[in-house]
Amino acid sequence: MNPKVSVIIPAYNTEAYIAKAIESALEQTLTDIEVIIVDDGSSDKTVEVAKSFTDQRLKVIVNQQNLGVSAARNRALKAAQGEWIAVLDSDDWYAPERLEKLVLLAEQKNADMIADDLHLIRDGAKSPWSTLIQESGEHIEKILQIDIVYFVRTDVYRQRGLHLGLSKPIFKREFLLKHGIEYDEEIRMGQDFWIDMKCLIKGSRFFIEPKPYYFYRSRPGSLVHQSQLARLNQYCKATNYFMQQEAVKTNPDLIRALYYNLKVSKKNLAYLQVVEPIKQGKWLTALTEIRKNPGFFYDFTSRFKNVVERRIQYYVMGNKSSFDMYPNLHKKRKTTN
Repeated sequence: MNPKVSVIIPAYNTEAYIAKAIESALEQTLTDIEVIIVDDGSSDKTVEVAKSFTDQRLKVIVNQQNLGVSAARNRALKAAQGEWIAVLDSDDWYAPERLEKLVLLAEQKNADMIADDLHLIRDGAKSPWSTLIQESGEHIEKILQIDIVYFVRTDVYRQRGLHLGLSKPIFKREFLLKHGIEYDEEIRMGQDFWIDMKCLIKGSRFFIEPKPYYFYRSRPGSLVHQSQLARLNQYCKATNYFMQQEAVKTNPDLIRALYYNLKVSKKNLAYLQVVEPIKQGKWLTALTEIRKNPGFFYDFTSRFKNVVERRIQYYVMGNKSSFDMYPNLHKKRKTTN
């Protein structure tokens, strides 16, 4: 018989973390599972660590070259046989009861996908500093069905909100197969948001469980420390693509929500196209971008107070969470790409 859940773990150079991820999957109270690891061309000992486990439910697939996290996940999806698909990043981990709880709730609600709250934890910390829902400003006390407009409206770049694009739903595999849904391999950042969008556009019944069972690690080496320009460019491109879909065109509220998100992203993109060259000492490039963006100085002035306050909190007051403030959480993406 096929397993109840297929846990797919894309991995790239996470030798120091992947053992904890694998252990958390294999030690689930729901034992009827398979765990599929796709190593995406790691140059460290990630594969060696993964293959050190002898549990027969574990399968390790190795890409000979780095193809990106979406391609790695798609390869795992093709190999998966479970009724449900659960995604786990190789530097995160599950609470022991996560899969049992979510599958039970999904079956009770006849869900096509269901997510839980996320524990937010810094690398090296002993306990989480907050959760996704706590930082969102939303008040969710019981299981809630998520419609596509709410999903988009509460996930705006650099703005406080629920940001369910960060969540890790479990998906009914039958639904994914029926609609031919997989990860977009041209998108190397923010993949979770867009596969959720694909599901919701196809009418997926999506629920959020307000209890956190997923531990979302923030660590050095993730894309939080890299340029945001690529992510914003990809976001704008993907948003434009989705806005051309017939199912979107016939939903005025969704069009408005996507248009607003696109507007915010373009504004931040224009700002960063000046700031990033300045950080790199490319003054001529920065000046060229300023000419294209006459509103840069107004935008910079409006942000300056927050920038200074956060640096005072971090360097003077010793508040190490000041750079983990919720509007920036969306920037954290793993080095599985």
